[in-house]
This record gives sequence, structure tokens and C-alpha cells, in this order.
Amino acid sequence: MLTSSSNAGIPDKAWQPHFVSLETSMGEIVIELYWKHAPNTCRNFAELIRRGYYNNTIFHRIIRDFMIQGGDPTGTGRGGQSIYGPTFEDEIHSDLKHTGAGIISMANSGPDTNGSQFFITLAPAQWLDGKHAIFGRVHSGMNVVKRIGF
Repeated sequence: MLTSSSNAGIPDKAWQPHFVSLETSMGEIVIELYWKHAPNTCRNFAELIRRGYYNNTIFHRIIRDFMIQGGDPTGTGRGGQSIYGPTFEDEIHSDLKHTGAGIISMANSGPDTNGSQFFITLAPAQWLDGKHAIFGRVHSGMNVVKRIGF
């Protein structure tokens, strides 16, 4: 788990942890971040984790054989905001695809509406390519993701 005593501001661009950890009631999920392709998205996600923003939140949307979605402090699917303000722009790259289980992307309500919500795929989801910013993958803990998504 990432920890720090400061909760203010946007971290320096040099701060780029390669991995972040989500502690769940079912176990730990370690995520590898794709800083080269999505630096603003990675910074947002890593900083929200560091601040404890996701603490005591739930995966509020679970669709078996598709994905689990979390990151909303209200638990309704309508809440959350980024470190940059309410929303920030997409960082979509044609070489990143939703090719299988374990891809982590930003949940959104349309172009450039990224906040704090994210999802982890449970299977290929090519129809999401070009619509959701992929910013990492599950490095370890895929068994935890699958248990949550069951």
C-alpha cells in the first residue's frame, strides 16, 4: 500500500511508481502502471491510492465474465473526481487494447470524463477499445479479481 503524510496537490512528474496495490477484503491486487502511454491517468490513480481515496470503497458494478468496476466513494457509480478537478482528458492509444482479463481502464460517461472510477476486465472486451483509457494491468492478484467478479 502506498502511504504518505501529504494529501495536498498533484505529485511531481518524477514520481512514477511502477506498481500500486489495492487492498481488498478478498486479498491484494497489484497493478502495473503504463506511465509511457498514460502518464496523467497513472498519476491520478497512484495519487488517489496514496491519499487513501479508495479506502473503504467497494466494487459497485460487477458483471460476470466482463469486468469489475470501483473507485466511486459514494458506491453508486455516480461519484468521484480526479486529482486534477472533477474530470480530465482521455489518454487513449491505439496500441493498447482490451485483449483479455486483467486490463485496467478508466470508467467514464463519454469522452474526456475520467474521474476516479476504474474497471478491471475479466475477459476480452474489444468493443471498449478507443473509448476507455487503458493505464495498466493486473501484475498479481488476478485470482482476487476473479473472485470479486464471480
